[in-house]
Amino acid sequence: MTEPGYADRVRGALLGGGIGDALGWPVEFQQLYQIRGQHGPAGVTGLPTGGRVAEVTDDTQMTLFTAEGLIRGFVRGWSGDGGSVPEAVHGAYQRWLLTQQQGAPSRRPLPRPYDGWLLRHPFLYARRAPGNACMSGVSEHREFEAPAAFGQPGPINAHSKGCGTVMRSAPFGLGRLGVEQSFGLAAQCAQLTHGHPTGYLAAGAFASLVERLADGTEPWTAVGQTVDQVGEWPGGKETVQALHRAVRVAEASEPSAEAVERVGLGWIAEECLAIAVYCLLAASGPDPAREALLLSVNHSGDSDSTGAVCGNLVGAAYGASALPADWTEAVEGGETLLRVADDLLVLFGSREPAHPALGGRYPAW
Repeated sequence: MTEPGYADRVRGALLGGGIGDALGWPVEFQQLYQIRGQHGPAGVTGLPTGGRVAEVTDDTQMTLFTAEGLIRGFVRGWSGDGGSVPEAVHGAYQRWLLTQQQGAPSRRPLPRPYDGWLLRHPFLYARRAPGNACMSGVSEHREFEAPAAFGQPGPINAHSKGCGTVMRSAPFGLGRLGVEQSFGLAAQCAQLTHGHPTGYLAAGAFASLVERLADGTEPWTAVGQTVDQVGEWPGGKETVQALHRAVRVAEASEPSAEAVERVGLGWIAEECLAIAVYCLLAASGPDPAREALLLSVNHSGDSDSTGAVCGNLVGAAYGASALPADWTEAVEGGETLLRVADDLLVLFGSREPAHPALGGRYPAW
């Protein structure tokens, strides 16, 4: 396999997440025996064919809005307008909430914070089982609240550690910010909806792992470094334990759905991350991206979220060029995912907030 370049890895991380989301969405609430009964012994083997669009869910929707908020936060900071990335991401999540409350883009101009370019895309208005904590965290807290110190319960949904923190946090690892800053921003922004330390520290671990993979660190090494990093924080114990379990299962057995379920089911943050990590490490055949993605959705748990997170990881590790071409063509919103990936590359490559290639999509307000 040809070593991918950094741009290909960034594009792969976002596009892979959409593909994993689309693979897992049709079977999200099914048990493994039901998946095999419907799809055959191998379970899900691919995306729809014959020109049908492979639908994505809130996982991909929120990932896109996270990236928009991240970019706007840095545009704002570099333009000297003040503010913070978490505050800009909070605004982006208010825009995401709008898509879940109305069925189509508005025909009239909307005031801030509802002025984002993603609101023009009809596919983002589909409501496909958004997480309860994500919905309540955004809808009940319209004003930005500063995050808590790491290891302490956050101010919003203090006892929630659902996987909604992890499934949306890949963009923080795609700006070459450094693994400490990517970890910190992801963990802070996760607290916008989930306050349990495990929930937001798992998001930080995920973002720093994405950054390591996108920079070309070998997967086993990247996982080990990430485990050490999250273990340094108070409240990181559950995430460390889940990742250790993923590594042990990957070392001890052949890849299988039963092995995935020994790692977890993915409804909570640390298990979602651990399943994705297991699938990344366990897939060792000639087509590891395809193998990992299919492994990540064929189980009795939160298949679309584990698929999305695994897709982010394998895309960062192997690049967009390693993703199955028929899947990249079928996934809903593929062009938008690639556009946002390229915008991340432009902004964080140039550090120029008004770069003409951004096309005015990210106002600094």
